Amino acid sequence: VPSTPAARPLVTVRGVDGTATGSPLVMPAVFLAPIRPDLVHFVHTSMNKNKRQAYAVFVGAGHQHSAESWGTGRAVSRIPRVSGGGTSRAGQAAFGNMCRKGRMFAPTKTWRKWHRKINTNQKRYAVSSALAASALPALVMARGHSVADVEDVPCVVDNVVESFQRTKQAVDVLTAIGAYADVEKSKASRNIRRGKGKMRDRRYVQRRGPLIVYKEDNGIVQAFRNLPGVDLAQVSRLNLLQLAPGGHLGRFVVWTQGAFQALNDIWGSTTRESTQKKGYKLPRSVMTNSDLTRIINSDEIQSKVNPAKPCSKRRMQKKNPLKNLGAMVRLNPYALALRRSELLSQQRRAARKAANQDKVRSKAQIAKKAADKKHDKQQKLNFAKIAA
Repeated sequence: VPSTPAARPLVTVRGVDGTATGSPLVMPAVFLAPIRPDLVHFVHTSMNKNKRQAYAVFVGAGHQHSAESWGTGRAVSRIPRVSGGGTSRAGQAAFGNMCRKGRMFAPTKTWRKWHRKINTNQKRYAVSSALAASALPALVMARGHSVADVEDVPCVVDNVVESFQRTKQAVDVLTAIGAYADVEKSKASRNIRRGKGKMRDRRYVQRRGPLIVYKEDNGIVQAFRNLPGVDLAQVSRLNLLQLAPGGHLGRFVVWTQGAFQALNDIWGSTTRESTQKKGYKLPRSVMTNSDLTRIINSDEIQSKVNPAKPCSKRRMQKKNPLKNLGAMVRLNPYALALRRSELLSQQRRAARKAANQDKVRSKAQIAKKAADKKHDKQQKLNFAKIAA
């Protein structure tokens, strides 16, 4: 199983006219290195700090006054105040970062830690990952390069290109291999920078174009250096800042044949040491095939694993003993007798209550009947008086 989907075994060498020339080249082992975006981003961030120029505010800024605190007892804060009189400045607070004409908080110093040390092995790992990513057309296109017309990625051209000295020749060869569209895209992307940077000698921003990697400079730098977005690099001095600008993998790289063939000697392989980096071997992938789902579901693995065991265990539902009598009886057997006695006493109370209510009702009915009878008799007497 190949260790990465980038592994084309052979790469075609393109001539000046874009046609295949000679026999194809074997893909160097460095293009099969593990792709580690996290490591590339970390190393790029650290490397990018190593070209910064120190800056700091003037050491005496905000402290060029004859100011002293008035102390306590004058109903004002103890901030230093400008001495003297006869002017509005006298008595005003000074020195503090909250004061007018005061210094800034924590004034910047030139001895800040500007640069970063990076482990050599990490730098080499990051460069090899960037090289491996440059051989994947998907990552190259995802980074924004226009490589739709390029026949091969990685793109290798004949060594004749190293002797070019005219920009017209460079344009012709890039057009023939289909890479000039990326140069035009970079040229069209040139815009004025947003913010203060436009006033600080970095007025324009522009996308990156192809990276030309050569072995011998017989004029190739002079031919390609004036093309917008095009960078050049010597194969033994590859730089991560060029291979992964912004920490993003997938730079479009155009190799000369000599540079492409020199990669095996420079980087070696996972089993063979490099001839230029003492004792160095390429990092080995943790997994030969990272498609874990395919591995687990393969016939070879499934034929050895035990069949899935049916899960017939039923979980008991926990019941609240305060609300469920059966659960309470299991905890306290006397709870059943207690509950029975409670129910019987409740019934007796209900029977006594009903008997008392019946007794009261019967007495009330007798009294009501006697009152009605007396009222009827008096009513008849009243009507007789009225009629007479």
